Amino acid sequence: MSNVTCRFYEELNDFLPQLWKKQDIPVSLKQRNSVKDMIESLGVPHTEIDLIIVNGNSVDFSYIVQPQDRINVYPVFESFDISPLNRLRPEPLRKTRFVLDVHLGKLAKYLRMLGFDTLYNNQYLDSDLADIASSGAKRILLTRDHGLLKHKRISHGYFVRETNPRRQVKEILNRFDLFKSIKAFSRCVHCNGLISRVEKKNIIEQIPAEACKNYEHFVACEDCRHIYWQGSHYERMLKFIDTLINGD
Repeated sequence: MSNVTCRFYEELNDFLPQLWKKQDIPVSLKQRNSVKDMIESLGVPHTEIDLIIVNGNSVDFSYIVQPQDRINVYPVFESFDISPLNRLRPEPLRKTRFVLDVHLGKLAKYLRMLGFDTLYNNQYLDSDLADIASSGAKRILLTRDHGLLKHKRISHGYFVRETNPRRQVKEILNRFDLFKSIKAFSRCVHCNGLISRVEKKNIIEQIPAEACKNYEHFVACEDCRHIYWQGSHYERMLKFIDTLINGD
């Protein structure tokens, strides 16, 4: 039995027990393991990792761990270019298409409200989420399930740390640098379809009498045909968006 040493940096420590946080972790090498399997056995999903350095050299997930290796594991880099090294993804993680697990329904509505392409269905199974995340139009899987992020078919994923939906939105905007990509009220919060202007005369029988009396401008989802107007709920959402962008 031989030991290797592994250390995780920055937010990857969120997945470790307190004893291992920001420390060199001795790992017993009992059998032939890939570095991906060894890292995930310690609790860190591969989707959160962008760079692995072994004995001073960058490696990919298939690297077979050797006795006495020193392994340093880094999260997705946001502030500087690591392209000369062996980055573990062929494309950046900052894509604005998402799929969310069953625990994040309110977050899904907020992301849609801000204009981000967000798939959500409370009937999705883990296998459905893996299929969607790994399909041709790759999506970032947002989840509160550590285990789901270890699925081998998922290459782009993120564990949502916050539990309050409004704080979750701010977390996602910060994590993926999305503030400049906000296109508020361009998607349907119910089905994720795009929203477009409709003539009042064409929907007059579908809207409440009070809305018909007080408002002239309406939009509707191109998919589910849900109708929206700028009532009190719209004003509250404007204030919420302003708080997200400009702070409390």
